[in-house]
Amino acid sequence: MTQKKILFFDSKLYDEKTFKEALKTLNAQDKLRFTFLQSKLNDETVTEAQGYDGICIVHQDARIPNIIEKIHENCSSVKIIALRSAGHRGSSLEIAKNYGIEICRVPHYSPHAVAEHSVALLLSLNRNMHHAFFRTKQHNFTLDGLVGVDLFGKTVGIIGTGGIGMCAVNIFLGFGCKVLCYDIKPDEEAAKRKGFEYVTMDELLQKMSLYAPLNNSTYHLIDKAAFDKMKQGAMLINTSRGPLVDAKALVECLKSKKLRGAALDVYEFKDKYYFSNDYSQTVGENIFGSGFLFKLVF
Repeated sequence: MTQKKILFFDSKLYDEKTFKEALKTLNAQDKLRFTFLQSKLNDETVTEAQGYDGICIVHQDARIPNIIEKIHENCSSVKIIALRSAGHRGSSLEIAKNYGIEICRVPHYSPHAVAEHSVALLLSLNRNMHHAFFRTKQHNFTLDGLVGVDLFGKTVGIIGTGGIGMCAVNIFLGFGCKVLCYDIKPDEEAAKRKGFEYVTMDELLQKMSLYAPLNNSTYHLIDKAAFDKMKQGAMLINTSRGPLVDAKALVECLKSKKLRGAALDVYEFKDKYYFSNDYSQTVGENIFGSGFLFKLVF
């Protein structure tokens, strides 16, 4: 059997460790050979894939203009592009198909992991744990500004009740919250069985967690108009896709103190910083830098 060669771009240490272990677990060392590059896929590095049967990239690289054409022109041996993500927006599926290149992706993430992470973000934001952590490091044990509110009896709004959203529903119901949901395809049977309610988007805009996919209909789903409809003192949690939230509108909402705070696992303009260590760098004059100047955001 011919051994297939796969080149990983923008590889991190955990990528190399995980995929090497997977090769051993699957006993596939004689079928696949992995090579790991730290450099990102771009116009200059695309030729590194010459002679490989496939490449494995992060989804940001798949959005590089004309990248499929460049791969076909420079690396005709490449017949598969594997994305290390569930999302494939902008990955030129039809163009790849025309060149006989198959694009595959991660089928899904653990719904429990994402839902639990979003709840952890809300708890941290509500109880100001991120501020308490830095204060404690500085031997500052004052309680000023750290007091939160009980989640019990509060209303939680969830946008998107797929696998992740439904896991979040279960968790918040366990906290004793009133759970309101919005979805273009509501699961009324589940709502009746579990004890939550589907409402309109306008009714939902109080305290929200986002679990919706990114597409043309959900881009900037939470914009200035949506923020204006929110209850004073609401908190926003986004563990879905960054562009669901209009970052500029979010900053203005935080400036006006309409929102009590926001916890973001994703960010609209994050591609420049994606999985990178920017500890020693100064973030420029942009929305990302402005947003994180506020103590209301983490």
